[in-house]
Amino acid sequence: MLRLMQKFSTKDMALFTATLALLLFFWDLSGLDLAMAQWFGTPAGFALQDNWLLTVVLHDGARRLAWALALLLCVGVWCPVGWLQRLGFHRRLQLALTTLVAVTVVSSLKSISMTSCPWSLAEFGGVAHYMPHWSHLFETDGGNGGCFPAGHASSGFAFLGGYFALRRDMPALAVKWLVASVVAGLALGMAQQMRGAHFMSHTLWTGLICWVTAWAIDAWMSRFNFTGITADLGEGA
Repeated sequence: MLRLMQKFSTKDMALFTATLALLLFFWDLSGLDLAMAQWFGTPAGFALQDNWLLTVVLHDGARRLAWALALLLCVGVWCPVGWLQRLGFHRRLQLALTTLVAVTVVSSLKSISMTSCPWSLAEFGGVAHYMPHWSHLFETDGGNGGCFPAGHASSGFAFLGGYFALRRDMPALAVKWLVASVVAGLALGMAQQMRGAHFMSHTLWTGLICWVTAWAIDAWMSRFNFTGITADLGEGA
């Protein structure tokens, strides 16, 4: 599968993305969100909500590390070192831009969401009522809302754009970058799930949103001719 992704055409990408979206819609209908939340939560709340490893390391620390990496990618657009020198200017720009845009899209959706976090639900000692997030886009669940999609998981998933930026020039690295971004996003999302901060669907939808954002930016940037800019930067022949 990973080897095939090195050669994905636009049609392949559309089919792959549509399949992911369909699977996520089925997940939403399955009721597994609440069942998974009950692995870690009880009517008294979530015992791991303030766990040091989950809060200090996997939340605060991981977020700072993600922003540091994003900053390095931004600097690398103009001052490339190492393997970044093998990428043209527009691909380095794409790598940095996609990361920032993906985070912005997720944060914007989260800011208008009426979905509350698991730790706010009555099932776990809160006041909100469990409802699938698509069923109350314009209706509150009785809680504070602002919990969909998963913002923290975007600290990993936002880097999915690296796959698109790298796949033409360094396909092997592109796949490794993709795997690392997915693993990081799922791990960070799972950490928040254990704390009661998100349902699994929140994490999965964040991954899909970041993927679609990266794909859209790749299609947009591929329409432009950056030859002149590359030459001005001394990278053209």
